[in-house]
Amino acid sequence: MVMRVSTVAFEGIEARAVDVQVQIAAGNVAFMIVGLPDKAVAESRERVRSALIASGLALPAKRITVNLAPADLPKEGSHYDLPIALGVMAAIGAIPPDALNGFTVLGELALDGSITSVAGVLPAAMAAYERQQGLICPEACGAEAAWASSDLEILAPGSLIQLANHFKGSQVMSRPKPAVMPIVGTMPDLRDIKGQESAKRTLEIAAAGAHNLLMCGPPGAGKSMLAQRLPSILPPLAPRELLELSMIQSVAGLLADGALTNRRPFRAPHHSASMAALVGGGLNARPGEASLAHHGVLFLDELPEFQPQVLDSLRQPLEAGEILIARANHRVTYPARFQLVAAMNPCRCGQATEPGFVCRRQPNERCIAQYQARISGPLLDRIDLVIEVPAVTAADLILPPPTEGSAEAATRVAHARERQARRYTALGLKDVSTNAACPPALLDEIAKPDPDGAKLIRDAANAMRLSARGFHRVLKVARTLADLDGEENVRRIHLAEALSYRASADKRPTAALA
Repeated sequence: MVMRVSTVAFEGIEARAVDVQVQIAAGNVAFMIVGLPDKAVAESRERVRSALIASGLALPAKRITVNLAPADLPKEGSHYDLPIALGVMAAIGAIPPDALNGFTVLGELALDGSITSVAGVLPAAMAAYERQQGLICPEACGAEAAWASSDLEILAPGSLIQLANHFKGSQVMSRPKPAVMPIVGTMPDLRDIKGQESAKRTLEIAAAGAHNLLMCGPPGAGKSMLAQRLPSILPPLAPRELLELSMIQSVAGLLADGALTNRRPFRAPHHSASMAALVGGGLNARPGEASLAHHGVLFLDELPEFQPQVLDSLRQPLEAGEILIARANHRVTYPARFQLVAAMNPCRCGQATEPGFVCRRQPNERCIAQYQARISGPLLDRIDLVIEVPAVTAADLILPPPTEGSAEAATRVAHARERQARRYTALGLKDVSTNAACPPALLDEIAKPDPDGAKLIRDAANAMRLSARGFHRVLKVARTLADLDGEENVRRIHLAEALSYRASADKRPTAALA
């Protein structure tokens, strides 16, 4: 007789159904697992054997065969331990044969029979609910699974014995409750920054429309401080955004104690990060920093110090909002609708734009050009706002703290985002909530400039040689400026300010030939 237990295999954030088939038959004593298991799955037989012995059960001296169907789908991870163990327990009569009907099962076993946490419980719970099944998962992941639906039946045992007692009716497990991550400490505030009023204004524009931002200035000007305070003025995650982000974090194993938070992510990888670390990949095609920053901020400090190939790998996800990772045995897609914020020095020494500074190695213009040439033109074309952040003077530092901080800026940003959300909802675009994500085809409808503005952007596009992408991004920024002003129409003043942020990117010096 073959016992069947349902579990899942992960492809990106999608949980595909897997049928665990357990057969115990006469023959040579063996424990075989087939169905394209990886090393972690193949080692399950030792964890299952030890966990069953610790729970007071002994494997029969027969041939045990475990098939993971479909057999052509690669199986990875330790979450197959629990379904295999429960299939064996049902086959030997330790639990009722029909106890597992209607359940999706996943969990890792310790040698003492306890069930430890695994990654991907939230996507598995969502998939189980769609298939009208219940879920059996580790106790540590129960709070995470409870977010899938209040109607989902969830069993979250701490050990095999506890689960067996539940099936026998001698112990009843209560349904876990969704957990919320506690807010620890306060976020950095814009009030901490003295001076840099123009940069603060640009930061507010970037937050209001989810626009990409590049800050260039000498060391110590406050570029990193400004970026670190961007989350303090961003609105909280909407329920749909929270669910999408949490599924990525669940697959990556980053949900601590199964608790969710509505704070937007802020990821700041070091400039030594590899391409796989930034966009995802590796042996098991895991999500990268770009996907972990979904609906949040990806901050790249010291932008030219990143490898050029690594930076250029961001070009496609900046446009598409998702990352397709194709490998010989994997083809997965991760969402990656992030806001890129970057900071850089004007040159390697950082002082080339300071009055009176003379580079010792070569002329200032050449030093600047060679350093900034590490950033490709197509990547710069995808950045909406480029600003110069000048050094802060002593006169600025001795001033009292500014009267306006993150709370006031966050209120204006929230009002602008509400206007955008209402606009795109009325247009039937459920997946679009910010101007940065607006399809170019709709710009003629939502960001059509007045006659004076149309003449300005036409002349500026010719003078600045804007690409079609650059032209559309100027319109999107202008639409955000109008939203911040509470106006329905895009006027000339909005386009003039949007073009000023684009003009900064057009001033990059060109390196002279040696």
